[in-house]
Amino acid sequence: MKLQKRMSRIYKGKKYYKYIVNIPEEEIIKAGLKEGDEMMVESKHESINLSKFKKAKKNR
Repeated sequence: MKLQKRMSRIYKGKKYYKYIVNIPEEEIIKAGLKEGDEMMVESKHESINLSKFKKAKKNR
């Protein structure tokens, strides 16, 4: 698995990039994730942790 850098857009002469990592489908299934899930990201020295964003329940 490799970190990929792609140019996202050019705005007012400045280039903006996004970074992509392809995660194997088996890992997505094991994690219980699905397309469209909102994710949170935490980063530390040489580590990035993705987790499913859990919305707070509304009190009625």
